[in-house]
Amino acid sequence: MNTASAPAKDETSLSARETVRALYGYVRPHRWAVALGLLCALVGAAGALLQPLATKALVDRMASGGTITGILIGLTVLVVVGTAVEAFGAYVLERTAESVVLAARRTVVGRLLRLRIAEFERIPPGDLMSRVTSDTTLLRAVSTQAVVSAATGAVAFVAAIVMMALLDVVLLGVTLGVVVLVGGAVALVMPKIARATERSQQAVGEISVALERAFGAFRTVKASGAEGGETARVEAAARRAWRHGVKSAKWEAAAGSADELAVQLAFLAVLAVGGARVASGQIPVSTLIAFLLYLFYLMEPVSRLVDAVSSYQEGSAAISRIAAVERLATEPVIGRQDTPPRQEAAVPGPASVRFEDVSFRYRPGLPYVHQQVSFEVPGTGTTAFVGPSGAGKSTVFALIERFHEVTGGRVLVDGKDVQDWSLSELRSAIGYVEQDAPVLAGTLRENLVFAATGATDDDIRDVLARTKLDTLVERLPHGLDTPVGHRGSKLSGGERQRVAIARALLRRPRLLLLDEATSQLDAVNELALRDVLTEVARETTVLVVAHRLSTVTGADRIVVMDAGRVRAIGTHEELVDEDPLYAQLAATQLLTPAR
Repeated sequence: MNTASAPAKDETSLSARETVRALYGYVRPHRWAVALGLLCALVGAAGALLQPLATKALVDRMASGGTITGILIGLTVLVVVGTAVEAFGAYVLERTAESVVLAARRTVVGRLLRLRIAEFERIPPGDLMSRVTSDTTLLRAVSTQAVVSAATGAVAFVAAIVMMALLDVVLLGVTLGVVVLVGGAVALVMPKIARATERSQQAVGEISVALERAFGAFRTVKASGAEGGETARVEAAARRAWRHGVKSAKWEAAAGSADELAVQLAFLAVLAVGGARVASGQIPVSTLIAFLLYLFYLMEPVSRLVDAVSSYQEGSAAISRIAAVERLATEPVIGRQDTPPRQEAAVPGPASVRFEDVSFRYRPGLPYVHQQVSFEVPGTGTTAFVGPSGAGKSTVFALIERFHEVTGGRVLVDGKDVQDWSLSELRSAIGYVEQDAPVLAGTLRENLVFAATGATDDDIRDVLARTKLDTLVERLPHGLDTPVGHRGSKLSGGERQRVAIARALLRRPRLLLLDEATSQLDAVNELALRDVLTEVARETTVLVVAHRLSTVTGADRIVVMDAGRVRAIGTHEELVDEDPLYAQLAATQLLTPAR
């Protein structure tokens, strides 16, 4: 399997104690609701527990020729009240289970959206999405029903055993012998359920990964005629999920039928031994009838205990995967990006940027992306970064935004190390257009105000005119409120880039980062954007990464990078004369005569 498409395998399963502690963490905020559900379940169990005794009294009353009306009324009341209380308790537990799932999803989503970029790039998005969907769903049963079923099942089982002991100790011994024998077999099955469920959940994550891979390059898949191959990839993951799911279902079926088998075998044994004891006059027939009723009553608490253990085994796999998310490295919680910095920290005007001997690599053992990179960008003006692919140009922006932390040296904004800035203050001062200029599903308006929800209609109209998007809005059927499709599929590549640029400009940044922001623009729109950038650069510091030098020939300064180092800094004219690499790039793009 392609490792880039597989879910992360470096998670370790939690121990039983860690699983219980994690489960309690989810249940604790709802403990009183769970307690109410447990109380209702116990009341219902108590009503059912009294029925065999009432039946014994009924048989004894009939044998003595007495009236049975009062006993029948009592039995009816027990049945009705017990059923009503249990139904209410079941509703409380189901509602609480949904609340637990909601809280878990909020927690997981909150952490996933704050993951450090390095963590996000390590784990396929499809696998992360399965933690929010299928894994949290398994919490529903284990968080409430399993807890309550285990508690009520244990209490009802013990109470029934006590009542059976009061009726006849010999028959109780026969019953417990059968139950222990079958229970031992069930205990051997439970670990198999846990293993099969965990593997099934991993396979479900692989399905999400495979689908995310195909949908992320849907046009390429179709253009390449690769639908069959991608379908086979998803089907392979689905088959693995099916195989492990069937395995789990097989063992669950075996465990689930064990309680009925135990009761049936115990019934036959008790019927044989009890019949002999009735025939010998050691116990009355009413005692045998009541005992048999308790025996059948045992089926429910035993079934609850088996179901609780099965649910726990299934849920423990999900809890391990969810807990793995909580161990991933995250960024600090930051406020909304459109919230201005605190007044005392605000610095008016364009931001300055300085790199001091910056070195960077993604993790130990990998080659350096930056090696002693140094340059300085004063406030205002446009600074361009050019060079061959892999020179480290886009990494400059990643380090300014603190998507990654430097390995050595310092990155300073306004003379202050970015590590000393709060992320909220730092990023609120920056407008960023990344390389593929993503557009989110939703309307055009939602995309424009994504980073500046307080923008007015006048602000929007102004930025639309500056980025030449006003003509697009005029021809859209619903104007700004027209949906743009998944990842902006209803827009052209150039339109998506202009939307991303407009979105960045709308928040009025002090520092504007444009990573290949004109790669899909035609010559007319590129020229218009150059005019916009020239205007913006009067009040904002603009940094541009570009392979198309036509975009940046008029930049105030150009930083030429190669193999993770800065090799030259100057204007277009200066670099054409002084730097062979830049002269070669310019000649290749027909901006200067070939030398």
